[in-house]
Amino acid sequence: MGISIWQLVIILVIVLLLFGAKRLRNVGSDLGQAVKGFKKAVSEGEQEKEEPEQIAKREGEVIEGEAKVKEDEKKG
Repeated sequence: MGISIWQLVIILVIVLLLFGAKRLRNVGSDLGQAVKGFKKAVSEGEQEKEEPEQIAKREGEVIEGEAKVKEDEKKG
């Protein structure tokens, strides 16, 4: 006993009447952005896992740069 196509159509019509098409579009776009953000966070998390391995490969390299001291640290 599953949900038939007609039951899904009736539910969709009721939801459309309750919320309206514009509000459903907004909910859909918000949901899409949330999924996109979640995927981005997962991919960034995977990149962070790879960093220690890359750092271990670069051990012994000289890093050139400039050190800056904050104003609060200068005063003491």
